[in-house]
Formats: sequence, structure tokens, C-alpha cells
Amino acid sequence: MKIYTKTGDKGETSLVGGSRVPKCCSRVEAYGDVDELISWLGLIIAATPDEFGIEKDNLLAIQKELMAVSSHFACNSSESRLKGLDSDAVLFLEGEIDRMSDAIPAQTAFILPGAPKFSAAAHVARTVCRRAERHALRILQEECEGSDGNLENIRTGIKYLNRLSDYLFALGRYFTYKSGSADINWLP
Repeated sequence: MKIYTKTGDKGETSLVGGSRVPKCCSRVEAYGDVDELISWLGLIIAATPDEFGIEKDNLLAIQKELMAVSSHFACNSSESRLKGLDSDAVLFLEGEIDRMSDAIPAQTAFILPGAPKFSAAAHVARTVCRRAERHALRILQEECEGSDGNLENIRTGIKYLNRLSDYLFALGRYFTYKSGSADINWLP
């Protein structure tokens, strides 16, 4: 299969199911942000020391879950044969947030991203995740609620992104603390 198809040269792309849409539509924006997020998670995995093996394994699992989220954002058909998103993935993130939060000091101020680099990268990924969530919300605002059986998966994907951004914030703080550094507090 060739990397280039030339079918997007006029500013359109195909969604799952074949319908053509502008590359600036909400679905493409949302799954593009998720694609960027997946790449940031890959960078974090590559930069994180092996002593954080559990976190690296979790990030790989999250990348796989995000591929499913992205697939649903790219599908505007109620006829989709894509596997539905699992709400247990949100519960997993909540459990990991609690685990990491229990292992570090309580937050007492706003946090500025800083050292180590893999912690700062987790905070960058958090901001990309928030952008993906905002773009995914536009899908719900722009499309008729009752016409697409895939919208429930969109809602689950939005919930997952919301919790994932919290997870990435906790992960950034966890990496900082466990690496022997301190949070950089910002007090207004």
C-alpha cells in the first residue's frame, strides 16, 4: 500500500464508511488531536526510565485505547462495525490516578511543568488531550443527537479523554516526585 494516495490534495479526507469531509471538520480535528496525543505518549514511553515499568505498560495500553477512540471519532455511521468503547477503561484511569495520588504529597498550589523531561512531556500530553476533548465536544454539538448510533461511543470517548487528562496531570506529578524532584508551584 502506498503512503500517498493524492485523494486529499483538495482538502478533503474520507471518514470510516467512505463519506468525504473537509479536513477541518470537527471529526478530523478530534481524531487528529488524538493521533498527536498517541505520539506524545510514545515519546513519554521512550523517555521514561525502566524503573517506571508499570507506568510505561499503562501508557501503551492507553495508546491502544486511544486508537479505538480515534476510530469512533472518524466514523459517522450508525452502521459501524467498530467495537464499542468500554467504560471500564475510565475506571482503570481513575484507579491509577488514585494510586499515584496516594504516593505523592498533596497538591497545595498550581503546578508548572518542569523536570524531569518525561514529566514535562506528560504535561504537554495533558494539554493535547484537553484540546482533543474540546474538538470531540464539537462533534456532539454539530451532529443531530438521534441520527447516529455511534454518538454514544463519542460520549464515552469524551469521558475517557476527560479522565485521561487528569491521569496525565497525576502522572506528571508522580514522575517528578518519584524522580527526586519537587513540583514547581505557582502561587498567584
